[in-house]
Amino acid sequence: MKTESTIAGLRAAARAFRKAGKSIAFVPTMGNLHKGHITLVENARRRADVVIASIFVNPTQFGVNEDFDKYPRTLAADSALLAEAHCDLLFAPEAKEMYPDGRTQLTTVAVAGITDILCGSSRPGHFTGVATVVSKLFNIVQPDMALFGEKDYQQLAVIRCMTRELCFPIEIIGVPTVRAEDGLALSSRNGFLSSDERRAAPEIYRTMSNLKLAIEQGQRDFASLASAAQGHLKKCGFEPDYVDIRRQDLGAAGPEDRQLVILVAARLGSTRLIDNLAFEFT
Repeated sequence: MKTESTIAGLRAAARAFRKAGKSIAFVPTMGNLHKGHITLVENARRRADVVIASIFVNPTQFGVNEDFDKYPRTLAADSALLAEAHCDLLFAPEAKEMYPDGRTQLTTVAVAGITDILCGSSRPGHFTGVATVVSKLFNIVQPDMALFGEKDYQQLAVIRCMTRELCFPIEIIGVPTVRAEDGLALSSRNGFLSSDERRAAPEIYRTMSNLKLAIEQGQRDFASLASAAQGHLKKCGFEPDYVDIRRQDLGAAGPEDRQLVILVAARLGSTRLIDNLAFEFT
């Protein structure tokens, strides 16, 4: 696996792949890789001739008092995992390479509407940072397809919307959430959990599963269901940001809707966890 740290170097390598007629799949990450990330690479490997991954802890998607400074940087270990998964090229730029003018750059990408709810309402500016850096990476790599985990459900929806509306000729592929045996969605932030918190964390998935069952059994008062679930998580030691039941397009859900997604964000100690469960029923 080759590693590039400059935009010019990455562009030259990608240009050579395209000139050789090879299709390119792109997997953008912030590093501290786990099985979920490697599953993205494995999926990319099956879909394209060349796999390019990026590792960049993007400062513009972190808000005040968030965990940018303590976010794990594990480039050597990550590189070994990517090489083992047969990634062809790693793009690992420094912040000054991606933001030569710092965080004061004048041009940003904001996706309206879909970013005003859920994580967007509690993390102002977060999705503008995400959309901006992903659009920059898309312009640099110019892949045929890009793969993202479905654990970050709202992020995936934002990227799909941005890609469509800005006319990027890129197929966006969502890959199902990878979970530990106890149901906890794999996340780089799980490493921040204490041993007691790690034992408690799967309650988010159990709560979502119970909500899904209640809906499948005929309960349709989504607001009351979500409120009860939020109260349950509080009793279990969480500080819920939200528990919400929405249509899979993230619109407000009504009793007649049959394609739904349950979304949860909650703090456990100092760690903010997010998860979702999408399902359909008749």
